[in-house]
Amino acid sequence: MIKITSYPHTLRRVLVRHRIIRSLLIAFIVWNLIELHLILRHISETDITYRERPRRQERIYIASVNWNNEIILRSHWSQAVRDLAWKLGPENVYISIYESGSYDNTKGALMDLDVELDRFRVPRNITLSHVTHEDEINMPPGDEGWIVTPQGRKELRRIPYLSRMRNLSLEPLYELAKQGITFDKILFLNDVVFTPNDVFGLLDTNNGDYAAACSMDFSKPPHYYDTFALRDASGHETIMSTWPFFRDSISRHAMKNMSPVPVKSCWNGMVAMPAAPFIDKTPLRFRGIPDSLAASHLEASECCLIHADNPLTVQHGVYVNPLVRVGYSGPAYVAVNPIINWLSPRTILQGLWTNRLRRWTSSSWLKEKTVSNRVARWATLADGNRESGQFCIINEMQVLHPWGWGHV
Repeated sequence: MIKITSYPHTLRRVLVRHRIIRSLLIAFIVWNLIELHLILRHISETDITYRERPRRQERIYIASVNWNNEIILRSHWSQAVRDLAWKLGPENVYISIYESGSYDNTKGALMDLDVELDRFRVPRNITLSHVTHEDEINMPPGDEGWIVTPQGRKELRRIPYLSRMRNLSLEPLYELAKQGITFDKILFLNDVVFTPNDVFGLLDTNNGDYAAACSMDFSKPPHYYDTFALRDASGHETIMSTWPFFRDSISRHAMKNMSPVPVKSCWNGMVAMPAAPFIDKTPLRFRGIPDSLAASHLEASECCLIHADNPLTVQHGVYVNPLVRVGYSGPAYVAVNPIINWLSPRTILQGLWTNRLRRWTSSSWLKEKTVSNRVARWATLADGNRESGQFCIINEMQVLHPWGWGHV
């Protein structure tokens, strides 16, 4: 006897399952295409608006610290500074450059720039220091800025040294203020490739309302460079070095919309800040974390701590302007400033899903907990042990070397 079995219900379930899977797949594809279209539209529209925006009339103090960067000075930087001074107008600008004991011919490049600026009668101060890193290291250890490393040696900390250099570049600002000569904004310039239009776009970030506005900087695109100073709106380090960079939803969504990105801290090659806090009765200064805290194998960028100390930060905010992208070489600048869209469809989709997967599968909790525990222990050691810039701190110890710096 042959028994014939029918599977109508099983077949129906299989067909329904296939329809559901197909519908979900179609919905997934449509969702990605819509998101991709919106982001590409934002990029296209904001780039056009950025290029067409009129320039504000402001007085700008330009500050720069230079060390061993003769090549980029001669290839791009000096010309860009000359063009910027000319477009701002000599009456609206002051240029302060502090050269800190270079081993190459950075001094010669800056002397050539000085001649050019003199032709345009641009007010300026260019200081050429003959004190090298090696000279600094070989000086008798002072009361501040030195640390005993695990090797038992007392060595010069990198960040207090850099803070001192940046503060020296601001010395003319203080002297000019005493004479009644003031400025609206300070433009801090690293050794980057930029154009005057990049600067004007940066100055106009968030319609000019900010405690600080930063560009995005690139050495090896598509990876951004200054990971040490950049913190998202929640104070976290970036989750990835490529677009859209951020873990925090507020910072990430702003980056996707190509609008000013709220962050806790940034530097990234080029920074604009209101000048007023730097000439206040209790003036804003660059600094490092205390030596006693750094002894716990901790460090923080002076370019992050400045935002933690800035009294304007809470009210006016710190922003990254994704429309202003600078490079540490000519090819890097060209790569992030193409004629058409900066980001390709493939780059956008890959970035979105890499970011999601990392947010779903990783956490910064353990890294941040290690830092917070050390800061908490340090705070119990003495009255007055407080650090407002804890979000800037990382688990590193950095010291100055003759040809740069190193981890210990």
